[in-house]
Parts: sequence; C-alpha cells; structure tokens
Amino acid sequence: MRANFKLTRKRVCAMVRADSMTGIRFATTSAKSDFTSVRYKVERGPFAEVTNNHIDYFRRLLGNRTVTDPEECEGYNIDWVKMVKGNSRLVLKPKTSKEVSEILKYCNLNRLAVCPQSGNTGLVGGSVPVFDEIILSMKLMNQIISTDELSGALVCEAGCVLDVLDNHLDDYGLMMPLDLGAKGSCLIGGNIATNAGGLRLLRYGNLHNAVLGLEAVTANGKIINCMNTLKKDNTGYHLKNLFIGSEGTLGIVTKVAIHCPTRPKSINLAFLGLDNFDKVLTTYLLAKKELAEVLSSCEMMDDATMGISVDMLGLQNPLFKRHKFYMLIETSGSNPSHDDEKLTAFVEKAMDTELIIDGTLTGDPTKMRQIWAVRERVGEGCLLDGYCFKYDVSLPLPYFYKLIGALKQRLDMSRIVRISGFGHLGDANLHVIVATPEYDSGIEAQLEPFLFEFISQKKGSVSAEHGIGFKKTNYLEYTKHQSAIKLMCEIKKMMDPNSILNPYKVLPQ
Repeated sequence: MRANFKLTRKRVCAMVRADSMTGIRFATTSAKSDFTSVRYKVERGPFAEVTNNHIDYFRRLLGNRTVTDPEECEGYNIDWVKMVKGNSRLVLKPKTSKEVSEILKYCNLNRLAVCPQSGNTGLVGGSVPVFDEIILSMKLMNQIISTDELSGALVCEAGCVLDVLDNHLDDYGLMMPLDLGAKGSCLIGGNIATNAGGLRLLRYGNLHNAVLGLEAVTANGKIINCMNTLKKDNTGYHLKNLFIGSEGTLGIVTKVAIHCPTRPKSINLAFLGLDNFDKVLTTYLLAKKELAEVLSSCEMMDDATMGISVDMLGLQNPLFKRHKFYMLIETSGSNPSHDDEKLTAFVEKAMDTELIIDGTLTGDPTKMRQIWAVRERVGEGCLLDGYCFKYDVSLPLPYFYKLIGALKQRLDMSRIVRISGFGHLGDANLHVIVATPEYDSGIEAQLEPFLFEFISQKKGSVSAEHGIGFKKTNYLEYTKHQSAIKLMCEIKKMMDPNSILNPYKVLPQ
C-alpha cells in the first residue's frame, strides 16, 4: 500500500511539469455553429432593433467605446465553451456608473434589450446575447477604489479581474475569499451576478457572506446605492442580495465592497489516489475530523477527468500511476509546523486504514500551483475533446457520483468521447462533462431532462454555482417551488417592466 508514497517534501510533484499551454485551438466549430435562437428555437421578444440613430446616441455618450465592427463584435457574441452564440452588432464599453445609468435609461425608453457581460467565462449562456441584444461590456470599469487593512474591506468597480484583485490584496496580507479556475479572466461583477463559488467555498463561504455592499443600476437607469463596508448592518431589507446571483436580470452591478480574509501564512496540499468513491467519501469525513479548522479545500476527480489534463493538455499526473479517483485536500493556517503535522498525520491515518492507495504532499508554492493546474485546467482541456455538454449541479454526497453511473447507462456510448465527473466535494458541487465529437442534438435529448430529473429526485440543485443563464431556464422548476418562481417573476416585473435586462435568461419563458 505504501510503495509509492513518501511523506517528504522532496518527492512532491517531482514528476509535474509546469506546462503552460498557450494558443490552444478549441476543437469545436464555433464559426459554423448555429445561432442560439435557431438551435433552441427561441422566439424574439418585443424589443426594438438597433438603428443608426441609436448608434449615434451611444457614440456621443461613449465615443470610440461604441463598437460596431463585426469582427470585433464576434468575440463578444460567443461564450468560451462555444455553446451559445448571439448576433449582436453593438458592444458598449462604459467606464463609469453614470454612463451605465445613461445607457440603460436610453435603452429602457427605446425598448432596446441589453446583455450585460463581464469576463464571459460562464457555462450556462448567461453572458451572451440570444438575438441582437446590445452587449454591455464591463471590462473598462476596473478601478480599485479602496482597501482597508484593518477591517479587510475592499471596494472596487465591477470590471476588476479576480486575479488582479487577489494580487493587489497580497500587499495588505489579505486575499480574495473566492478562487476560480477562470480567475485570470473572470470579473468580480460577473462573480457576484452568478454568486460564484469556486475552490475554497468550504472555508470562506459563498458571496452572500463575503459581499458587504454593492452599487447597481436598474433597468430605468436608477443607481441603487447599497454600498457598505460594515460586517454588521441589520437595517431593513438586505437589497444587495437581490442582485447577488440575479445574473444581470434585475440590475447591473457597478461597484462592490467585499470582506477579504487574512492571507494564510501556511498552505499545504495533498494529492491522493483512491480506488472507489465510497473511500472518497470516507476520506472526506476523516479530513473534516482530523483537519477541522485548517481545512480549506476538498476536491475530487475521476480518472476520466485526469485524462483531460494528462492526455489532452499534456500535464503530468502528480502520482506515479493512474487511479480510479483522486482527491486534492488543502489546508490553510498560520502555524507551518502545526499545519504540516496535522496534514501528515491525516494522510498516515488514511493510509493505515487503507482508504488511499497513493499520495503526495507539498507546501511549496510552485509545486502546489502545478498540482492545482491538473484540476483547474480541466475546463480548458475538455474543449479539445470536441463539443462539451457541461453541467454544474449539487447533490447530496451519498448520490454525488451515482449521477455519472446513471449517465453511462442512459447515453449512447458509441457517440460519446468522454464522460467525467469532478468538483468541489466539500460543498457537494459536481461538475459533469459529456463530450461528443461535435454538437449532437440526440445526445442532448438523452441528457435533458433526464439529468435534471435525477437531481430533482435526489433533492439536489440544477445549478450549484454558475447560475441558470439561458441553458437552464426550463429546468428552474426542478429545484425551485412554483411559489418561489412566481415571486421571482413578480420581482422581475417590478424592477424591469420592459424586460430589457438580459432577456431569455434565468426565468422560464
């Protein structure tokens, strides 16, 4: 059992190469793919079409930040997994909340639909137009306004890149409370709009906990100031929560105040190999008991997922050989020797009870980044398989991986390149990938609604952290009660009576 495992820093990741794949060509026919409206047979809403008069108004307001060049617009019209595609001919790039206000006020008066867009790294089609909605790109609203080292409150504009914010906070001994694989390109406003979770939600909670306050602009151009930097403010309705997770359908987040935890002095990572999922669950339970206050992340991958990183991206398995399942367990604390001893003792106990077959430990930052790349770059690598049906769901842990088995029995495997499951075990968030050589409507019909029915029967959620977007509007009822959906529709009608904000998204049509 211990032949391939040594509790030493020197052995850690010796075989991992720092492969930084650049210029990856996605194996999908994005330019030839059907428009979303055609593929999914969507009926266009009662919105006006953009005219030269409209464009002239926006040019007077924004100047050369009004984009009409078809080639430049193309990149804003398709999501990064090449799943949905719009036909917008106008991209607006505001720099201030006032400009966002003027844009929305004008669009509301003229019945022009708007699609807010942040980093465009979502997986449910929420940030791409369905028809010709005006794309409102938030990328130029990227100013860091203030950082309070004492309270940990960071105030910034919505267009700040997550990784840029985290690097900025490093100078203050602080860190962003969320960490995503797309942190190098996702924007904090989009994170908030989708209530993004990420790798360390187990330790730091979701954004409803971290967001202290925000500023948003509603459909009629009104700027709603809910900015606050206090951790405790129990005065009336918590209006900020209306915008967190609303995916730009109730208003566009322009500024945010976030509580940022102290950056840990000691981070350690274990990468483990296991031979069945029951042992994965038992190991997680042991980790919670043995690591307790220092446990900051617990991830799992199956071997098909490892194949994406190893076979498609050329990354090297941190272990000597392949296993059926893998776990990444991270600890974060302030006492290096204490934390190292706790993680080492946990791994030894897991080996003594024959829960794990193989593993490696490290506290070296470079080696930890290399190990994390095996997990974080899965979303990038899966595109090399062909067309990817990607699902982000929550399931009670006893049923967590049973969904993958159910799909293997359900689907026509002769048309499948790969089925894999991985995700945030610590918060019961499973990512499912079903890859086909190209878009296959037959496989999609086998997947949906079967997958969502399975989740509903097990009392799970059809969306764990990426939202509903366009792709899951018809399946919202699989998780939300009709009474709740009705109230959501009433709130939408009150705040956006003309439905110009991100139409065709979140709520059932």
